[in-house]
Amino acid sequence: MVVPPSTAASSTATTTARASPAQGASSGARGKKSGSHTPTTNGHQTSTTNNASIPLSARKSAPLELSSVERRGQPLTGREVTKRSRPYGLQEAPTYRPTAEEFKDPMEYMRKIAPEGIKYGIVKVIPPEGWDPDFAIDTEQFHFRTRRQELNSVDGGTRTNLNYLDQLAKFHKQHGTNLNRFPSVDKRPLDLYKLKKAVETRGGFDKVCKLKKWAEIGRDLGYSGKIMSSLSTSLKNSYQKWLHPYEEYLRVAKPGVQQQLEFEYGGPLTPSPANSPMKRSVQHTPSSLRGESPAMRASAALNASMKDVDDGEKSTPVAEPPQAVSTSGFTAVNAGGFTPVNLSPASFAAVNTSNGTKRESENDLTPPRRLNGTPSNLSKSSTENRPAGTAGTNSAPKMNGHNLKRQLSQDSLARNSQGDNETTNGDGDNGGRRSKRLKKEASAPTVMGSYMTFRPTTLRIPGDSSGKPGEKCETCGKGDDPKSLLLCDSCENGYHKYCLDPPIKTVPDYDWHCPKCLVGTGEFGFEEGGIYSLKQFQEKAHNFKENYFLPKMPFDPVLNCKRPVSEDDVEREFWRLVESLTETVEVEYGADVHSTTHGSGFPTIERQPLNEYSTDPWNLNILPLHPESLFRHIKSDVSGMTVPWLYVGMCFSTFCWHNEDHYTYSANYQHFGATKTWYGIPGEDAEKFENAMREAVPELFETQPDLLFQLVTLLPPDQLKKAGVRVYALDQRAGQFVITFPQAYHAGFNHGFNFNEAVNFAPHDWEPWGETGVERLQSFRRQPCFSHDEMLLTAAARDTTIKTAKWLAPALERVRDREISQRQELAKRSKDADEQIRKADEPGAQSETRQLDFEVDEQDVPEDEYQCSFCKAYSYLSRFQCNKTSKVMCLLHAGSYECCDSSEEHRLTGKDHTLRYRMTDEALDSIVQKVIDRARVPEAWTEKLEKTLEDGPKPSLKTLRSLLSEGERIPYELPQLASLKAFVDRCNDWVEEATNYITRKQQNRRKNERVWRKGSTAKLAEMEERDRELRKVENVHKLLAAADEIGFDCPEITTLRERAEAIEEFQRNAKAALSNPTIHSTQEFGDLAEEGKGFNVDIPEVEQLEKVVQQMKWNDQARESKTRFHSLQEVGDLITQASEVGIPEHNEHLIFLKDQKQAGELWEAKAKELMAAEIVHYPQLEALSGQASSLPVSSETLAAVDAILTKQREAHKQIVSLYERSKDPDYRNRPTYKAVREVMEALAELNSKPTGTIDLEKEQKRHEDWMRRGKKLFGKANAPLHILKMHMQAVESQNEQCFSLNDRPRTPVEPSSREHTPDDSQTVDVSGSSKDVFCICRRPEAGMMIECELCHEWYHGKCLKIARGKVKEDDKYTCPICDWRVKIPRDAARPKLEDLQDWQADIANLPFQPDEEDVLESIINTAQEFRDFMRPYINPMMTTPEEVMTQRFYLRKIEGAEILLAYETNFFRQELHKWAPVAPVPPPILEQSRSTRKPRPTKQQKLMAQLGIDNPDDLPQHLRTKQHNFAKRKSSESHVKQPPPLQPAPGRSDTPLSLPHSTSTGNAPNSLPPQADHPPFAYDPHFNMPSPHNDPSAFAPGSSLFHRSPPGLGSPIFAPSPRPGAGPGLDPSLFGPPSSGYGRTDHEHVDSPMAHAYGSSQGNSMVPNIDSIFAEMTNEDAADGLGSSHAGDALAISSGSVDDELNGEDGAGDDLHDGSGEGSASGSGRSLEEQYLN
Repeated sequence: MVVPPSTAASSTATTTARASPAQGASSGARGKKSGSHTPTTNGHQTSTTNNASIPLSARKSAPLELSSVERRGQPLTGREVTKRSRPYGLQEAPTYRPTAEEFKDPMEYMRKIAPEGIKYGIVKVIPPEGWDPDFAIDTEQFHFRTRRQELNSVDGGTRTNLNYLDQLAKFHKQHGTNLNRFPSVDKRPLDLYKLKKAVETRGGFDKVCKLKKWAEIGRDLGYSGKIMSSLSTSLKNSYQKWLHPYEEYLRVAKPGVQQQLEFEYGGPLTPSPANSPMKRSVQHTPSSLRGESPAMRASAALNASMKDVDDGEKSTPVAEPPQAVSTSGFTAVNAGGFTPVNLSPASFAAVNTSNGTKRESENDLTPPRRLNGTPSNLSKSSTENRPAGTAGTNSAPKMNGHNLKRQLSQDSLARNSQGDNETTNGDGDNGGRRSKRLKKEASAPTVMGSYMTFRPTTLRIPGDSSGKPGEKCETCGKGDDPKSLLLCDSCENGYHKYCLDPPIKTVPDYDWHCPKCLVGTGEFGFEEGGIYSLKQFQEKAHNFKENYFLPKMPFDPVLNCKRPVSEDDVEREFWRLVESLTETVEVEYGADVHSTTHGSGFPTIERQPLNEYSTDPWNLNILPLHPESLFRHIKSDVSGMTVPWLYVGMCFSTFCWHNEDHYTYSANYQHFGATKTWYGIPGEDAEKFENAMREAVPELFETQPDLLFQLVTLLPPDQLKKAGVRVYALDQRAGQFVITFPQAYHAGFNHGFNFNEAVNFAPHDWEPWGETGVERLQSFRRQPCFSHDEMLLTAAARDTTIKTAKWLAPALERVRDREISQRQELAKRSKDADEQIRKADEPGAQSETRQLDFEVDEQDVPEDEYQCSFCKAYSYLSRFQCNKTSKVMCLLHAGSYECCDSSEEHRLTGKDHTLRYRMTDEALDSIVQKVIDRARVPEAWTEKLEKTLEDGPKPSLKTLRSLLSEGERIPYELPQLASLKAFVDRCNDWVEEATNYITRKQQNRRKNERVWRKGSTAKLAEMEERDRELRKVENVHKLLAAADEIGFDCPEITTLRERAEAIEEFQRNAKAALSNPTIHSTQEFGDLAEEGKGFNVDIPEVEQLEKVVQQMKWNDQARESKTRFHSLQEVGDLITQASEVGIPEHNEHLIFLKDQKQAGELWEAKAKELMAAEIVHYPQLEALSGQASSLPVSSETLAAVDAILTKQREAHKQIVSLYERSKDPDYRNRPTYKAVREVMEALAELNSKPTGTIDLEKEQKRHEDWMRRGKKLFGKANAPLHILKMHMQAVESQNEQCFSLNDRPRTPVEPSSREHTPDDSQTVDVSGSSKDVFCICRRPEAGMMIECELCHEWYHGKCLKIARGKVKEDDKYTCPICDWRVKIPRDAARPKLEDLQDWQADIANLPFQPDEEDVLESIINTAQEFRDFMRPYINPMMTTPEEVMTQRFYLRKIEGAEILLAYETNFFRQELHKWAPVAPVPPPILEQSRSTRKPRPTKQQKLMAQLGIDNPDDLPQHLRTKQHNFAKRKSSESHVKQPPPLQPAPGRSDTPLSLPHSTSTGNAPNSLPPQADHPPFAYDPHFNMPSPHNDPSAFAPGSSLFHRSPPGLGSPIFAPSPRPGAGPGLDPSLFGPPSSGYGRTDHEHVDSPMAHAYGSSQGNSMVPNIDSIFAEMTNEDAADGLGSSHAGDALAISSGSVDDELNGEDGAGDDLHDGSGEGSASGSGRSLEEQYLN
C-alpha cells in the first residue's frame, strides 16, 4: 500500500494500528501476504505447522465466563436508547416489541411488520420479557478461525486509490524507475490518483493540455492558496512523467488483459448471459494469442513512451529495500507493492509488498498453488494457500547486491505444497464470499452432534486450470523448460522468457510483473487470522479496544478519570478509520462460522431435546423450516441459509455492503456481547445503491462486476445519501433480533466482543423476490444456493393447501411459460442450424434432416449434474449435456457455449449432445394447471355466488345453502362467506319461524325450551308472554312481508301464503256458526275449533268456539253424572268448571250438583266427628258407611271409616282367639306372652277397645304379676318387664362360669402377666383344674388384678369395685373368702334356688307361655347340678384342715354365682372360720343376698338438694310433682292373707350382723341357742334339698335353719276359667251404640269369666294413688305387690320409674364408681336395659 510521501518542509507520519495479542500496534516492515504471518493462539504467537494438524473440534481451552459479557437481563447489558443524532444524520430503523401472544408465531409477526419494515430494509425485534434461551455452545471446545480486516482497505474509494498507486509503482519499478517519493507541489505531496481522475474527467491529457485546464485541476486538488506560476507546469510535468506512460500502457494492454480474464473465466465479465465478444467457433489456446496480441501492442507503446522521457530524470537503481512487514488483513490480491516514501530516506516499499526478494530456482521452494476460485475467493497470498515451507521465509540470497529473480528448480516441480488440514470455520471460501452449499463428501470434518457435511463452492474455472501456478507458461501453455520460466512477482504465474513480448534473454534486475498484474484484476479478499477460543478472543478484543481508545479519550473532571467510550465514539471513529488513507487499523472477525461443525448458540433437539427453546419457533435452527417457510421444500440443507452461521466480533470488525442470496429474509440474533451497529437500505433503493457504488469505484467494477457479491467493499453512508439512497441505522444488543427484508442491502460493524447467529428464512411473499434473485445470480454467473424451480415443484407435490397454491400458482405459471419458451427457442435454433448445415453441404446432395431431440429423465440427480457450466444456474427442468466433455448447459447457453470442439451448428443438431427433460410440456402444464385450479377455488366459488345472485332478484335458499356449505369446506378465507352466512342465517331464521305456523304443533314450541322444563315462575310467565306474542295471527302476514323484503325464494313461503288464505276462510266459517249455534252439534263446533287451533295462531273466533264447546261438553258431563257415582271432589270440580265455562246459576244440572255437594259435606263432617271422638261409636260408623254409596263423599274419609271398622273387626277376632286359647287345658297350646303383648300394643291405635279386651287384659295382668314376682326375686322391682329376661340371661351366663364342673380346685397361680409366686407349702391335686380363670367370677385375667395375701388367689379389681388409683404396690389385701367381714359388691339381689323353684312351679297356671321359661329352667338345672356335685364336700364330720383350699375354692365359686345357695355358703363359711379363722367372731348365718348399691336419688330429691330444701312442699309450684288422686286398689285375691314383711339376714352388707336370724320365707324367725362345743350345723349324709312342695330340714332333721315357704305365700288364686260352652258367651251389647262410660249403661251387667277378678276395676276405682304405687315398686319388701293391677302397674312405671330411668335414676340405687379404671357408665348415658341389668 502506498501512502503520500513526506516533503522536505513537513512530514506526515503513517499511523498503523494492528490488533495484536501482545500489543495494540505492531512494528516492522510489512511484507506480502506470503506465509510469513504466524497465527496467534492463547495470546502468543505459535507456529502454524505445529497447530495446523489439530482439528478445531479437537481443541480445548479455558471456558468463557458468561457473567463477564453483556447478556439480556443482566446488569452489563447496554440500556436500550434511541439515539438523537448519528453520524451523517442517519435515521433510526424501527424497533418492535411484540407481546408474548404476538411472539408465538414468527411468520405471522413478519406479515404484520413487513409493510413498514420493508420501507427501511432492516428492523429490530426485541423479544418479550422472559424469552431468554440458554447459550448452548460448549465454550471450552468451541474454536474458530478469524479473518483479518484492514479498515481503510474495505472502503471502495480508498482501495481503488491504493490499487492504482500499487500498479503504478510496479510499472515504474519494472522499467527501472523507482517511485520512491511522490512529487511535491506547493510543498505538499501530490495525490497521483486524484490527479489521474481529475484529468480523466476533463477528457484526458491531450485535451487538458489543449484547453489549459491544469490550473483548474490544481484548484480541484486543493491548491487554492497563492497560485504559483509553475503550478500548471508542475502538475503537467508530474502527470507526464509518472502517469502518462502508465495510462498509455493501460490503453493498449487493458483490452488484452480483459480478453485473457474472460478466457480464464470461461465467459464475459459483464453481468449478462449473452455470448462473449471473445467467443470463437473454436476456442484458442494460450499460445495462439501471441501474434497481434494486445500485450505486444502495449509493450511497443510502452517502449515508445519511455524513450521520450528525459534521460536526466532517470533515477539510479534503488538499493535493497529493508525487510517488509508481514501484512495482514484486507489487502489487494495483486499486491506486489511499492516502497512507502517515508520508510527510509533513499527508498520506500509498498505497504502490501512482498518480502522484497525474487524467488529463483536456488530457493528450492515450490511456488504456491493457484486458487481455482471466483475473484472473491482468490486471496493469492493467504497463509492458507501457502505451502508450509514458505511460512518462515523472509529473504532470499543476494547476488551482486540485487535480489535474485524467482525462478523454479527441478526439485521444486516434484514437491507438492502442503495444504491445511482443516478449512477456515468449516468452509472453503478462504475469506471471501460465503458459500451456502453443502459438501457431499462424507469424510468432511464434523463435530459432535453434526448431521451435515459441506462441499466447497463451485469456483471460477480458468480455461486451463490443471496444475499449479508457475508450473507452465501462461502464454504457450507448456510446462517444458522450467529453467526458462520466469515468475511474476505478484501473481506467481510463470512465463517463458522467450514467450514474452518482447522476449527477455536474462533475468530482469528489477521486480517483474506480468501485464495482467500491471493492468490489475481488482481481485481482493480477506486474509486468514488466528484460531481462537471464545475466552481468548474476548481477551484479545478487550485489550485492543482498551489500548486503542485509552489514549484518545479526554479527561472527565466529573468522573475524575478519562471519559468512558460511548457508542457514538466508536461509530464515528469507525467511519474515520474506514475513510482514512494514512491510518490503517487491523482487526479480526470470526465470520461465517458454521453452526453444524461448531455448534449452535441455541439449544437443538439433537443435543437438548428436553429444553423448551430447542423447539421454539424463534430458534434459528427451527425458523428456516417453519411450516410457512418455503425453505422446508428444499430437499437438502444449505449452510448459512437453512442452517445458521455464527459470528464472533470485536471492536471495528465489520461486514460490508451486501444483500442476502436469493434476496431472502434474514434473522440475526445476538446471544451476548457488545453492541452491533447495522445500516440498511430498502430494497426499493437497491438499484440506486448499485449505481452509486459503480459511480464511486468504477475501476473495481471493470474487472469485478460481481463486486457486491463479495462482501469486501464499504461506502460511507454520506456518499450514498448524496446519490439519493435512503440509509437507516440501528443498534443491536444482547438478546435482540435484527430482521433484513428481501433485496435490502445492509452492512455494519461491532462495538466490541460479541456473539451473533444468523440464518435465512422465506415466507410466502418472498417467492417473487427469490426468482429475481436467481435471475440476478445467473446474469453475474454466480452459483445459486439451491434450485428455485425444484423448490417450487417440490412445494406443489408436498403442500396441496389453497394458501400455498395462492402464491405457488403464479410462480409456477412463470416457470412453465419460461421453460416452454426456452424449449421452443432452442428447437427453433436447432432447426436453423440444421438448415445451415444442409446448405453448406454439396449442392444436390441428399442429406438427412437432423434436429435436436429430447429424452425424458425423471430421476433425481446431484445438483452439479444439472448446473450450467457457463452461467452456473441450475437447469432443473431441462439440461443440455455434451457427451464428449460431460458438461451441462442450460437452455439459454445450449450450443452457444464451447463445451467441446464441435461447431455450434453441430452441437445444436444433437451430434454428441443430449437434451434431457425432467418432464414433458404436457406433464409440466398439468402440474401447473392443478395448482392454478386449486388457487382459483375461492375465486370459482365467488363466481358461482355472483352468478346465483345475478340470475334473479330472489335467489333460491337451497342454492344459497349449498354455496354456504361449499364455502365453509374451502380451507381459505372467503370475503363474501361471512355476508352469505349472515344472509342464509337470516333466511333460516325466517324459515324456522314460519315452520311454527306451518307444521309443528303449538305445544311443541316449548319442547326444547329449558326454562319450561325447569318450571321457573318468572321465566315461565316471560315465556308465556313471548309465546302469546308469537301466536298472533298478524305474525303470518308480517312473515310474508318480511320474506318479500329479504328477497329469497323457498317452498315455505308458498306454504305460508296458502296457510294465510286458509285462516281467512276459517274465520268466515266460524263467524257464521257462532251467529246461529243451535243448529250445530257439539261435534261440529269441536271440529271447527280444532281446525282453528291447527293454524298455530291465536284467532279470536277460536276462543269463542272453544267456549261454546266447553259449555256444551259440561252439560253432557253433568247429565251423565246423575247416572253414576261421583266423589265429593269430582262434584266440586264440576261446579267449579261450570263457573269457569260460564254456566248460568239457574241451570238444572248445576242446582242438582250443588245439592249433592251439600249432602256430601254433611256426611264428611259427621264421619270426621265420630272418628275424632275418644270413644268411637262403631254402629254409627257402620250406618255412615252404608250411606256413602248414595252420596258424593271423599274417598279418603270413606277409606278412613272403612279402615277403622276393619281394624275393629280384626281386633275383636284376635282378642277372642287369644282369650279362648289362654283357657286351653294344654299348657303348650296357650299363646305366648309376646304375641299377646303385640296385640295389645296394636290396640293402642284404636280409640276404643273391642269387645273382650278387658277380659284379655285381666289375663295379661295375671301373667305380668308372675313376672313382677320374678323381678322382685332378682331385685329388679323397678325395672320394666322386658328387662327380666335380659337379666336372667346375664345370670345364666355368670352361673355357667361359676357352676362349671370343669373348674376344679388348683394351687394358686400367677396371671400370665406376672411372675409365678405360689406357696410351696400348699400342695393340692391339680388334676383337671383350670389355671386360666380367677376371682369369684371365674373368668380369665382382665384389667387390674389383686392378690389375696392369705389364699394367693387373684381377683379382678372391677369385680371387687377397687379403683386402680387406691391400690399401692405394698398394700396387703384379704379377700372376702378368707375374711367374711370383707363385703362383696353386688349390683343386684341373688334369689335363693328354692325361691326360683317355687316361682317356676307357677308357670303351669299362667294363661300364657312366658318368654323366660327356658332361661329359668337353665338357671335352676345348672344350680341343681352343681348342688348335687357339692354334696360330698358338705360333710362337717369329714372335713380336715387340709381341705381349706378346696373349701375356699368352692366358696369362691358359690359367691360368684348370681343365685344364692344358702346352705352351702353358710357351711363353707363356718368351716373356713373353724380351720382358718381370720375374723375374731364366726360368720353369721346368711339367708338373703341383696344388692350393695346405694339408692339413687329421685329427680325431686335432686332438685331439693340443688335448692337446699328439705320439705317437698317448699318446692316452687312448677317443680312440684303432679298429684294424682287414685283410689286404693283392691286385691284381686281378697281371701288371701298378705304375708308379713321379710326380715333381712344378718352378717353381710345387706343383712344385720346380730342374731337371731330370720328365715328367707317371711315367717316368724326361729331362734337357735348358741352352742360353743360344736359347730352350729349338723350334717346328715342323707340330706335332701328342700322343695316347694315339702318341708325338709335345713341341715338335719330338727336342726335346720331353712324353712319352706308358708302355705299362704304363693301365686294368686284366680277363678276357674269356664270351658267353651260352659257359660254365657260375649255380650253383644259390647258392639252396640255407646250410651255412657265405656260403652255400656250403669245398670247393664256383663257376665264375663274375668268379672270375679276385675269386678271393681271400672270407674274411678281403676286409678290408684300414684304415690302408693311408686312406694310399692321401690320397696322390695312390699307385701301388696302381688295384688296390683295391670293398669296400676303400668301407670306407676310410666309416671315414676320410666321418668327416673330416662333421667339416669333407678329405685335400686346408684352404681358406685369404684375407681378401678374399669368403671361403669353413668345412668344417664346407659341404655335402659344396662341400667336394670346392673
